[in-house]
Amino acid sequence: MRLGITIGMIRGARPRLEMELVEEAERLGFHSVWCGEAYGTDAVTPVAWVLARTTRIKAGTGIMQIPARTPACAAMTAMTLQALSGNRFLCGVGPSGPQVVEGWHGVPYGDGLGRTREYIEIIRRILAREAPLEYAGTHYQIPYRGPGATGLGKPLKSICHADPDLPIYTASITPAGLRLAGEIADGTLPIFLSPEKADLVAGPILEGMRKAGRAADLSRFDIAPYTKIRVGADLQACRDAIKPELALYIGGMGARSKNFYNTYAARLGYEAAARRIQDLYLDGKRKEAAAAVPDALCDEVALLGPPERIRDRLQAWKAIAREGKVGTVVLAGATVEALRVAAEAVL
Repeated sequence: MRLGITIGMIRGARPRLEMELVEEAERLGFHSVWCGEAYGTDAVTPVAWVLARTTRIKAGTGIMQIPARTPACAAMTAMTLQALSGNRFLCGVGPSGPQVVEGWHGVPYGDGLGRTREYIEIIRRILAREAPLEYAGTHYQIPYRGPGATGLGKPLKSICHADPDLPIYTASITPAGLRLAGEIADGTLPIFLSPEKADLVAGPILEGMRKAGRAADLSRFDIAPYTKIRVGADLQACRDAIKPELALYIGGMGARSKNFYNTYAARLGYEAAARRIQDLYLDGKRKEAAAAVPDALCDEVALLGPPERIRDRLQAWKAIAREGKVGTVVLAGATVEALRVAAEAVL
């Protein structure tokens, strides 16, 4: 089992990257660093910064928002970072959610899964360079010949010769999204995962692999869940520290009728709690929503408490890693102390 970390731009008018964590993770032998984007700083720039200032650790976008870039733009970005870093770039892409896609990027959300399928297919064709790029899909037509076209577009082949084996990750927690990942991707980045219920993620991935005629072999697929970690002597204080973020996702990251994270929490066995968290959050009662997050859910999906408790909990993760149901545990919200505790138990 490998370890990774998430990094974010420290919020404020002048964002700053947490390079001290990256440097310590690389020193400890961590596999990867991941950076996402919402509606502020982007994912690509911090990843490029990390790759420029390190020599061994990989860095990935978790995720690049598909509606923000054409597939060719994403492929160009990937090929550039791949070349400059010595193949240390990991390409994570995903459809994001309706609120950000329509409210920030100003484009229709539509069929997120169908768009993801076509997007990754186009990236892979660009990387393979087997022929000039032509694609006739539902969401993308290349060359473009629709309304407003000049008629001058022609199929092109990438000038750059990239590694066609560039790892491509998705980020999904829905059964359909996980099946798609099993069909077309090399890994996926679930927002959280319970080792005791890992089949909720692994099962659909295996279904997708079989549907696509791929070998149903998780040892060649990286399930890399984001896993909150909080080290401290007071276990309850550690739980309470992560509850606001869990409440944000379960209660507020989406509409009442369409919240992937809420549905996922229900699938984990917390249906009543998920409903109550959402009701409170959408009513503007965020503190009450956080308080409604069950301690048991925190304990399942996060690494919390004194170092010895975290080291013991990591044994459950190592057990499912032997079955291929997790490849990389991506620590979220880590401190330098937390990195060292996890590394001592795993690396």
